[in-house]
Amino acid sequence: MSKKNTDSNQARKKDKKSIDSEIVEFDGSPFDPLTPEQIEELRALAAKPDSEIDTSDIPPITDWSNAEHGKFYRPIKEKVSLRLDSDIIKWFKDHHDRYQTGINKALREYIDSHRAQ
Repeated sequence: MSKKNTDSNQARKKDKKSIDSEIVEFDGSPFDPLTPEQIEELRALAAKPDSEIDTSDIPPITDWSNAEHGKFYRPIKEKVSLRLDSDIIKWFKDHHDRYQTGINKALREYIDSHRAQ
């Protein structure tokens, strides 16, 4: 074994030793288990209609300027074979890194604008 490999192995052993000394057991949950009182409170809250839940301590959102439209909406995609004019494909490829997403967006905007009619 070369000197370089020996030094490298010793460095790894040293790193492993320092890492092992810092390991803490973790049960997989980021939270402490709920107490029986907390569980009962959540059950009582779930049983109430929304109109009876006091939300007065939650400030209203008045500025939606940073909101992202459709951030969590992911429609089901379907693979299709579609014949389009070559100049249309070229335009989308030239103007979009993900040209298929650009085509999908253009079609969705077209549909949305015609739904309102």
